[in-house]
Amino acid sequence: MPFDIDGARLLYQIITGSYERRSIIFTTNIEFSKWGTIFADDKLAAAIIDRIVHHGRLIEFTGPSRRVSEALMFGKEIHNQ
Repeated sequence: MPFDIDGARLLYQIITGSYERRSIIFTTNIEFSKWGTIFADDKLAAAIIDRIVHHGRLIEFTGPSRRVSEALMFGKEIHNQ
């Protein structure tokens, strides 16, 4: 869901305030090249990405989705654990 420009600027301030001081975890299924459309501004998205990747680690999960493989709509049953 895209941010409006004020929301994107607020998130940028949070990231900048945390930069080189504390850890932040981001989860997304959107590649960096498309973040400009999410953050309403290509330059702001580039500044956010710049700070994230400077000391960041990218962990990419591949393979089948656990949620899809357990989806009730595909006839899977609920198992009590």
